[in-house]
Amino acid sequence: MSSQRGNVVRTRPQRHQNAEVFRNDKHDTSTQRKKINAKLHEGLCQHCKEILEWRVKFNKYKPLTQPKKCVKCLQKTVKDSYHIICKPCACELDLCAKCGKREEIVIPIQTSPMKTENQPTESDRQRKSTRDNLGDDDELNLGGLEDEDGLDLLMEGIKNLKSERTEVQ
Repeated sequence: MSSQRGNVVRTRPQRHQNAEVFRNDKHDTSTQRKKINAKLHEGLCQHCKEILEWRVKFNKYKPLTQPKKCVKCLQKTVKDSYHIICKPCACELDLCAKCGKREEIVIPIQTSPMKTENQPTESDRQRKSTRDNLGDDDELNLGGLEDEDGLDLLMEGIKNLKSERTEVQ
């Protein structure tokens, strides 16, 4: 028996070997599984990153349903499974977010937020800056506009605004 105490030398190879590699998305094609597989493990040391990748690979990773309490700031801000420190504290203190040790972080935490639905797009920002440039004053600041088509449209809009102002007064 290979598990016998003191029997550390095996003379034969493994009896049963898998013909195919285990795939965690073979039967489970849910969106949750896809999100777990696509998750980027940032703010972790090499050892903790390998542990979480193993958990994802063999269907052992379970996502959090509610935020956990951070051991540094004591706020309910930990939103990643198996982490003990929230991202802002881990980034500020340069600690691994899972084990809490001061080791080399493999993938640093992104401090700039990713593009979300709540953030304005570039065109929204440009429209807002154009609206701010117009303002209520008669002065016009065209510093942020480069293309000529935008200028033509803007000038037509200004003419329409001026005609509306004169009719109202």
